[in-house]
Amino acid sequence: MNCKTFNLSFLLLALLLALPWSALAQTTPSGAPVIPMPSGDVRKQAPQPGTPPKIQIGKAATKKLKNGLTVIVVENSKLPRVSFRVFVDFDPVLEKDAAGYADMAGELLSKGTKTRTKEQLDEEVDFIGASLSSDANGVSGACLSKHTDKMLELLSDVLLNPAFPAEELEKAKRRAESALAAAKNDPDAIASKVANVLCYGKDHPYGENMTEETLANINLDQIKKYYKTYFKPNIAYLVVVGDIKQADAFAKAEKYFGKWAKGNVPKHTYAVPKAPEKTRVAFVDKTGAVQSVINITYPVELPPNHPDVIPVRLMNTILGGYFNSRVNANLREKHGYTYGARTSLSPDRLIGSFSATASVRNEVTDSAIAQFLIELERMRTEPIPEDELQLVKNVLTGQFAQSLEQPGTVAQFALNIARYKLPADYYENYLTNLQKVTPAEVQAMARKYVRPDRAHILVVGNKDEVATRLAQFSADGKIDFFDPYGNPIKVSDQSAAAGMTAQQVIQKYLEALGGEKALNAIKELEAAYEFNIPGMGALEMNVLQKDNDKIAVLMMIQGQVMNSRIYNSGKAKEEGMGGSRMLEGEELEDMKEQAYLFKEAAYLANNYNLTLKGIENIGGKDAYAIAVERPNGKKSTEFYEVATGLKLREVRTAEGADGSPATIITEFGDYKPVQGVLFPHSMTLSGAFPVPMKGLLRSIKVNAGIPDSAFELK
Repeated sequence: MNCKTFNLSFLLLALLLALPWSALAQTTPSGAPVIPMPSGDVRKQAPQPGTPPKIQIGKAATKKLKNGLTVIVVENSKLPRVSFRVFVDFDPVLEKDAAGYADMAGELLSKGTKTRTKEQLDEEVDFIGASLSSDANGVSGACLSKHTDKMLELLSDVLLNPAFPAEELEKAKRRAESALAAAKNDPDAIASKVANVLCYGKDHPYGENMTEETLANINLDQIKKYYKTYFKPNIAYLVVVGDIKQADAFAKAEKYFGKWAKGNVPKHTYAVPKAPEKTRVAFVDKTGAVQSVINITYPVELPPNHPDVIPVRLMNTILGGYFNSRVNANLREKHGYTYGARTSLSPDRLIGSFSATASVRNEVTDSAIAQFLIELERMRTEPIPEDELQLVKNVLTGQFAQSLEQPGTVAQFALNIARYKLPADYYENYLTNLQKVTPAEVQAMARKYVRPDRAHILVVGNKDEVATRLAQFSADGKIDFFDPYGNPIKVSDQSAAAGMTAQQVIQKYLEALGGEKALNAIKELEAAYEFNIPGMGALEMNVLQKDNDKIAVLMMIQGQVMNSRIYNSGKAKEEGMGGSRMLEGEELEDMKEQAYLFKEAAYLANNYNLTLKGIENIGGKDAYAIAVERPNGKKSTEFYEVATGLKLREVRTAEGADGSPATIITEFGDYKPVQGVLFPHSMTLSGAFPVPMKGLLRSIKVNAGIPDSAFELK
């Protein structure tokens, strides 16, 4: 006997790896720092310092309209293009139980107006070869200079007359659901979310994270209220860059945005987040992970207009801000713990932050943390060699000069000066002030802002292999455990499972499915599944099983057969777009296991090693965690709900789509009875591919009479 749940998820993984995954879009987050940071390698020998060059930054003209809108114009006629950015500068908003609605309001802003549908708006933008986008703080657009008036007409319509269509909100929420599902199993995304909570707290806007629950609470009333409350010209900037005369730009700003009604905007203040009094260790379990994500973080009070910003930037670049930095030279080059380690120290008007990050192998997680701490402490205590400091000054000088090639840089500088009340000549004197920084000042910055003694040491990784070695870094010798959203949780508790054994958990599961008599009565299964693959459409999977030693699987996309696998009494064959082949070794053993109708019963009857690890919280439900080791040595961790006995999740390590080890998580739900036996009618597979895939059981037939010819190895 065998359980359907493991069979289908493992089989789906094996078959899908051969599909054309290049069709899946992948995105990465991006941001715009006040001053560009260096990247890439540089020469090890720094040239002798010279006189700082005189920076000739293009002048930005500024004018305030009657309604309070500040217009910033930077002329640049090298190309016949012009760009626009309307930035509404209000205090961050605490979104509470609807976290995420501000970003969603920004997304919906450009999804239709009171005079144009989304389709009409897109068509008009495309017709002039322009671009138009929106976010939680305003709108942006770019076009050929000859289309300036049309672009401004569209931008002003989007900004002043948004319709916020209900159907677009539903589409946006579905996209957000997919993103949340992907992020839930992405260790870097988990680390980012939990670090926000640890660093700022959930009562601060920077510590809020969208969850499935907060997403469900987002509605149009909140979005419309957000827009009406904060989108006022008297706190906004219009930045114009490109092939346009200043006078013309000011006139057009008045024409298209002069009727924008000003109004009072509420001010928000929040308690200033504080670093922990002593270093603490936080852990998020990602069962089966082969790597740990490390993030040493804490809040930093450093506004962008503080005189420490330039020497702090120098200090952080030496520590971990470029390829030849100290932490990267240590963890990557010297010890080989990681492909890359870095630090960041970010100024912010409300509250900044420090972080030191790397992804490392499980077995060196504690060693990597120790080396991070050594470098942080060395930065504080050892004088900075003059040649090392000059090298980094040269790096930052080159990056700054390169950034000036982009017209938008000058506009961003002008916006920064206005927003952060910087001196008017701040950027013109930037390189001069950079060169003036001394080694003693850099060390003073390290002593002030680098605080390994008051940090959160966050690790996202495999608890069984990593967690017990991390208590040494906590001042109180304890580890705090969190879920992927930063909520405190109890650790796996063996004592909570007192009186139970792994075998009893499996027996309870089989009883929950329907019991031994009902399971033994099933000799054949015929099931049809549908999986939604973003960018590729629906994948159909038909599965035939018979007598615990026969299985046939057919996979199709848009009616085209992509792959098939058949196992019959000890032999197996695969046919796909790359041809056909007989399966041997581990693949053959896997197919043999997949042929069982109800696998978990084989755990009890065959040579499987089962260990009850304790009770863990899975999606808000207490579940027994069972470590399963197969006769061939393959392992998985399976979670069975305490209350119902049903399987909720299975975690294992396998080869991902790119050939590297991947943690595969399969979640099961929507159990429904079929002829007296419960079958999961939904299954979500994540970790192997860029996006999670959710499958639905469309139909299932029991003992319908499957001919043996369906399993012939032709």
